[in-house]
Amino acid sequence: MNQQYPSMLLEKAVGEFAKLPGVGRKTAMRLVLHLLRQDTAVVEAFGNAMITLKHEVKYCKVCHNISDTETCRICSNPARDASTICVVESIRDVMAVEATQQYRGLYHVLGGVISPMDGIGPSDLQIESLVERVKGGEVKEVILALSSTMEGDTTNFYISRKLHGMDVKLSVIARGISIGDELEYTDEVTLGRSIINRTLFTGTA
Repeated sequence: MNQQYPSMLLEKAVGEFAKLPGVGRKTAMRLVLHLLRQDTAVVEAFGNAMITLKHEVKYCKVCHNISDTETCRICSNPARDASTICVVESIRDVMAVEATQQYRGLYHVLGGVISPMDGIGPSDLQIESLVERVKGGEVKEVILALSSTMEGDTTNFYISRKLHGMDVKLSVIARGISIGDELEYTDEVTLGRSIINRTLFTGTA
């Protein structure tokens, strides 16, 4: 049964919220009605925060993590181990690994994984910039921390081919994460152990 809205403005607002991932129309309705009950200043602050984020946020020129400046806080932190790079799919994965407090190196955000079914090839990802970072000579280890999926494994293998012959150790996080799981949905303890117990990448991990 189609939802009947008392206002076209309400229907439009619900429709916009329902475009967000994981948000159905019922949840969208609850969110919109919640905002509608708030003071105008609260709603304006919410909207302004989103607009400011969209207009002013930057992506780190080194690792492609989200940042307020040209170089993110992690890459510009001299206390981080610049000899180690953890390769992840998304910004959310950086946050997940950071939450474990078990890793003190740098990151490289690919922006996804190779997925022919979705029309995503190597050139659509930040793989070449990773290769250039390794060529710089300071990196001694690259940790592959992609999802345990066919696409993740394909991307791991492709990266291993691109780094073949370079003087760098290539490792992969331990398989404490179930097949098909994504890093952001893995609990901190399990993810932390997977990083600590990482193994040498052989092309079949």
